[in-house]
Amino acid sequence: MLDIVFTLDYEIHGNGDGCPLELMVDPTARLIALLNRYGARLTIMADVGEILKFREHKERSGGDDCHYGAIVRQLQDVVGGGHDVQLHIHSSYYNAVRVDGRWQQDWGEYDFARLPYERMDWMLRTGKAWLEQLLRPADPMYACVAFRAANWSVSPSANVVRALSANGIPIDTSVFKFGRREGMVAFDYSHAPSSLVPWPASGRDICERDDDSDVWEIPIYSELRWLGAFLSAGRIRRALAGRRHRIRQAAPGDGGMAKRTGGAAAALGAALKRQAWKADFNQCSGRQLQAGLRRAFARHAPIDTTGPLPFVLIGHSKLFTPSNERSLEPFLAYVAAHPERYRFATLRSLRDVLPVREAA
Repeated sequence: MLDIVFTLDYEIHGNGDGCPLELMVDPTARLIALLNRYGARLTIMADVGEILKFREHKERSGGDDCHYGAIVRQLQDVVGGGHDVQLHIHSSYYNAVRVDGRWQQDWGEYDFARLPYERMDWMLRTGKAWLEQLLRPADPMYACVAFRAANWSVSPSANVVRALSANGIPIDTSVFKFGRREGMVAFDYSHAPSSLVPWPASGRDICERDDDSDVWEIPIYSELRWLGAFLSAGRIRRALAGRRHRIRQAAPGDGGMAKRTGGAAAALGAALKRQAWKADFNQCSGRQLQAGLRRAFARHAPIDTTGPLPFVLIGHSKLFTPSNERSLEPFLAYVAAHPERYRFATLRSLRDVLPVREAA
């Protein structure tokens, strides 16, 4: 049986643009209402770096135009309603300042995996403490047990795995097999053990298995697909939004422009190669997700029977449009119609079935 895990990166645009009410609170309310109709559960990956800046802005300005209060109420209601909230960090927000309605971020801290250990450890520790203090009044059993780095930045891995272990966070869910990036964040996850089966993550390389580790990688589901598999209305909307809210600030080693580089020739070459297709419920249609789920079940369910099989979907609150809402419904209906094959889960519920070792 496959566990269907909806994860939602809860954040405004990456360049600091946007209203949190419009990009976080309102879309998430619509998504939860949709999931509730099918008995599905959501795991919000709350960008604590951003949210703490919204709180700071409220305290300093005396106004709440970043809607910190609405965010807090929503997160508490989500946990009280049987959904989940876990830790997401855009590390560039911790030194951010608000200028003309936009957050000017510290691009020198953009790449989480390359931060000094002490800085990373502090971000994880304070983020976990804030979530648990906020959410235990809504659910006394709540615990922060899972983490996702912004831009999937968990390579190099030594400090990441060490800091997660030190802070009692047993799950990372940043890796997607076949994923590669170069630029402000650089990684290569092509050698990850699986697209679906969790593994105890090595401190040498989060994509290697270490049976003595107390940190598990639960990967975002992905496949290696040709360009045609990526065609969807949602992906076009995502590309247009990315262009409108492109990061334009300079970053160290970036040559003055914080964006992916390589030019038209590189883009064409990439288009002619198979790429990592993630189970992204903003960018894939419901029918594309349904076909991917059937392939995952056929590939894994008959042979991988020794532990949970999480089919982890990823989405972003800022991209959840009414059109996206309609396109996702066939996938939810399909899962709900096949309880003998699939069940809905959260990252927190998976923590209880993983053979997690206690940190030494």
